[in-house]
Amino acid sequence: MKKIADDVILGKNVKIYDFVNLYGCEIGDNTKVGTFVEIQKGVKIGTNCKISSHTFICEGVIIEDEVFVGHGVVFINDRYPRATRDDGKLQTDIDWKCIPTVVKKKVSIGSNVTILCGITLAEGAIVGAGSVVTKDVPPYTVVVGNPAVLLKKEKSGNEDTFR
Repeated sequence: MKKIADDVILGKNVKIYDFVNLYGCEIGDNTKVGTFVEIQKGVKIGTNCKISSHTFICEGVIIEDEVFVGHGVVFINDRYPRATRDDGKLQTDIDWKCIPTVVKKKVSIGSNVTILCGITLAEGAIVGAGSVVTKDVPPYTVVVGNPAVLLKKEKSGNEDTFR
């Protein structure tokens, strides 16, 4: 069962597996979206991406082309989430600010990574499984840990050092 809202824009040859929830997002050509994925309004995903199962991509996230997102990755779009306002009433859309996150071309994100909002993962970066990304990740670097820290840097973007 797939729940794909009428306002979703899909490119050519997009493969979507069962048990997904997509609304108000754009997904580029040849991208694969795994089982049990939610992609919220305003999200843009480029071409030739792979979004693995059990991933949550919230409003405010932009994913460029050729990005790999591992299993169970979670994006966050609010630095100080609260259920209620000061008066005790439930918050609504007007009570918080969406803070965007950008994932540049050819980034690879390992399984069970959490990505805080307001950061950029630069082109060719690799985020190790289980990491918590709290700040920008430079191009063609590998970051790991909680919080994620630099493990190594590639000499240039043209080498395939990590495969």
